[in-house]
Amino acid sequence: MDREALRKLLEDLRAGRTDVDAAAARLRGLPYENLHFAKVDHHRALRGGAPEAVFCPGKTPAQIVAILTRLAEGHANVLATRAEQVVADVVAAARLPHVYHAQARLVIVRPEPGEGIGLVVVASAGTADHPVAEEAALVAEALGNRVERVFDCGVAGLHRLLHHYDLLAQANVIVAVAGMEGALPSVIGGLVDRPVIAVPTSVGYGASFGGVAALLAMLNSCAPGVSVVNIDNGYGAAHQASQINHLVEKIR
Repeated sequence: MDREALRKLLEDLRAGRTDVDAAAARLRGLPYENLHFAKVDHHRALRGGAPEAVFCPGKTPAQIVAILTRLAEGHANVLATRAEQVVADVVAAARLPHVYHAQARLVIVRPEPGEGIGLVVVASAGTADHPVAEEAALVAEALGNRVERVFDCGVAGLHRLLHHYDLLAQANVIVAVAGMEGALPSVIGGLVDRPVIAVPTSVGYGASFGGVAALLAMLNSCAPGVSVVNIDNGYGAAHQASQINHLVEKIR
């Protein structure tokens, strides 16, 4: 139950459209609902501004659908990350309204797209980084942000990035996604006075060590204002970017 749902419940109580017992039943799931295999955190949106997301690996399709069904009863734009086609199929079979983004491996249940606030720019180094970058962009949009994509602008062709300089300078926060040597966030951090969230990807040849080389390069960035999330963690980067963007817009 998010803030809007809680406000509506209070209005229904005051107007007599619901009774105390019914209201208590709706509140019983706060702060969490015990499904035995999972404790669904219905209170997450009230604490953190967005409903709990479902990380799919390690869960059975039935468990994923059960959690998504409970979350979708009180929230829109419920996310299932790292979702393969089989997850999308069981979500469809359960008749949950959803969209599936195969490249980003992201299911959005009860999708309610909006215009979004502020500006989050998601920049990626190469086409191979696109799946992680698109996950970040889609999650940021689902969290209520205006998102612009700047893809295939790695440092091997720096002019491609400089072409988007004005857009980068307008952003409240930039998510920079790169594999290989992971240089893109440092370059962006040296160009603009905006916080940069670096996302290393597992893209690269043998010495990239599955993204560890990019991760270490980003952690050792000499550009100030660069923070780093884990390898391939587009979701985490988008969530941090959303918090920054919403804070900026709140104080304007």
